[in-house]
Amino acid sequence: MAKEKKQSEISTVRRAKHGGILTVIFAIVSFLWISPILIVFLNSFKRKAYIFTHPFSPSANSLLEGWDKFVSGIGRAMCGWLNYSNGVRKTNLWGCFGNSLFITVGSVALIILCCSMTAWYITRVHTKVTKAIYVMCLFSMIVPFQMVMFTLSKFANILHLSNPVGIIVVYLGFGAGLAVFMFTGFVKSISLEIEEAAMIDGCSPLQTFFKVVFPILKPTTVTVAILEAMWVWNDYLLPSLVLNINKYKTIPIAVQFLKQTHGQIDWGAMMAVLVLAILPIILFYIACQKYIIEGVLAGAVKG
Repeated sequence: MAKEKKQSEISTVRRAKHGGILTVIFAIVSFLWISPILIVFLNSFKRKAYIFTHPFSPSANSLLEGWDKFVSGIGRAMCGWLNYSNGVRKTNLWGCFGNSLFITVGSVALIILCCSMTAWYITRVHTKVTKAIYVMCLFSMIVPFQMVMFTLSKFANILHLSNPVGIIVVYLGFGAGLAVFMFTGFVKSISLEIEEAAMIDGCSPLQTFFKVVFPILKPTTVTVAILEAMWVWNDYLLPSLVLNINKYKTIPIAVQFLKQTHGQIDWGAMMAVLVLAILPIILFYIACQKYIIEGVLAGAVKG
């Protein structure tokens, strides 16, 4: 009954209706919010000469000059997939894509595994040590990254973490606070009798966690995975400080290197690389977005 009641509450939130005026306002705000992405996508198919002269139009001519001139101007302004091929070639994009994918998947998997077990332990074992661990996780969410980034860079070099495997450990440290907070809120809602029944049936603590508790954590797990994946995939500052960028480049670093090339910047290639960079994370978000509301509501702090 409790599960059906929770699903009913979530469905009610989803079906919340607004007036017609609010709908129009929210639609306009949403369009303005995504307009930078649409502009980047449009300009990724343009020749360099028209990216700055006609940034908001697909044509080299204005509609005020007539429809025929506007249509003929599209052919002059657009260059097809040339920017994409140039961007992939200049940045070695597929190698950078492999590094970003490995770091993102590895970091998210390690954060979910370690933080879900930590949250379960903190919730079920009430000692001063577990309280201290929980407080430190919350404190890590408050401390700005800029306060520790130079110290982090130094210690990463000392501990030989300037590689894709090493930076996964670093991401675990920075991503643990939010993940532990969300998992702890959900674990508090899980009935202790379920775990006791599993232990009576002969399950060890690890078996109880992986066979009973962890499957129940699915909504929060997916939510944490989405949030952490979006952060790690788009992150520029931490990889630039930790990684040996002469050997390992992520996609954000490759885009920055494309901007720092000597001479004239190929803005068309940069726009194309930006589109390719954001496309995977957008598709991942769209595929998993239905779990966000359930995960956030389920991960709310319980009394």
